[in-house]
Amino acid sequence: MMGGMAREETRTTTSLHRRNPSADDAPEPATRAWTTRLLVVGIVLAALNLRPAITSLGALLEEVRDGLGMSGSLAGLLTSVPPLCFAVFGVMAPRLARRFGAGAVVCAGMVAITAGLLIRPYAGGTAVFLAASALALMGIAVSNVLMPVIVKQWFPDRVGTMTGLYSMALALGTATAAAVTVPMTDALGGSWQTGLVVWAALAGVAVIPWIPFVRQRPAPSAGQGPARTAPADARQPALRITRSRTAWALAVFFGLQATAAYITMGWLPQIFRDAGVSASTAGLLLAVTMVMGVPLAFVIPRVATRLPHQGPIVLALGACGLAGYAGLYFAPAAGAWAWAVLLGIANCAFPLALTMVGMRARTGAGVAQLSAFAQSTGYLLSIPGPLLVGVLYQHSGGWGLPIALMTCLMIPQTVVGVLAGRDRTVEEEAAASAAR
Repeated sequence: MMGGMAREETRTTTSLHRRNPSADDAPEPATRAWTTRLLVVGIVLAALNLRPAITSLGALLEEVRDGLGMSGSLAGLLTSVPPLCFAVFGVMAPRLARRFGAGAVVCAGMVAITAGLLIRPYAGGTAVFLAASALALMGIAVSNVLMPVIVKQWFPDRVGTMTGLYSMALALGTATAAAVTVPMTDALGGSWQTGLVVWAALAGVAVIPWIPFVRQRPAPSAGQGPARTAPADARQPALRITRSRTAWALAVFFGLQATAAYITMGWLPQIFRDAGVSASTAGLLLAVTMVMGVPLAFVIPRVATRLPHQGPIVLALGACGLAGYAGLYFAPAAGAWAWAVLLGIANCAFPLALTMVGMRARTGAGVAQLSAFAQSTGYLLSIPGPLLVGVLYQHSGGWGLPIALMTCLMIPQTVVGVLAGRDRTVEEEAAASAAR
């Protein structure tokens, strides 16, 4: 695999060099290859840190609730904080990248994650706990938006492979945090504060490879990525992203899959624990759900880029989600491992959505706009879901109504996903809309 990555790096840097009209000013090939390798390491480490802040909390949610005196509704609000932060801060990412450079913004994002994870376990109250969580989630939000942009600009001929690698690392970080948080907490003395704070170390490591990219400034007219891609993007007309039906379909698809994912990460362990499963086993079940994304997150983007229409993949993922929810309703404990696997497959709508972001726009600037629009709008749409699950759970006294809600949301997710998977670009749709 590493040999293949090296060959891809050579082809990518060579193609970028050939497209550069001022090649005499470009870095030497060896320097560019080293930079590309460092960027791959940075992307992988950043991706590893984009979910542990959430899944580690999900594994210890009951202990955190008891420690901070949270009600079920307030815990539901806590599980809604991630999509809220992603919606609010994600929309700022393209503007920050234009001013400071995408690498600098991602580096700052890793610093914010580290600081938030260090502060929140020892906040001493719910308000400060939420504020520290928001700081970490702000760093996650801007990195979420800029990763597809960085992939599109640095690896334009390897979007599927690099998106798969990034998504696989993200799934690995998600699953690892879910699997080891509870046993690691027990091994370190049983304090939930210790179980949460250890993840700051991983985030701190992720800052290092992005430091060399802090000084890279984008061209004034481009605003993303290496300056050598700026002239081509600068010649593009302004994109009215809201005039694209595909952009809206992708935003709604992103929002509904995010709703399902954050309900799963925030509440699935509690569903299993209420069914009689032990806390450590419930954490492992969440880890199984998340770890399904490790191989599939690498395979699905590569398959998706080879298909003219991604609708069949959307349908398959939706069917797995519906089957998993049915299992949770009828036999949550008896078939727990099967439902965890099915929901893990369904959660791979996330790497598929990221891949479609890269495929539904032609230019780096278009990907930046589409990524910001789809993720910010999508996460905004996803905010009520986890909160509503908490309210329904508290007032109904069981999981029947929350699971029914999850099932109902999976149907429109599949429909809009099929629409978003059509072979067209947002630039074409926006131009056609403006011409009418």
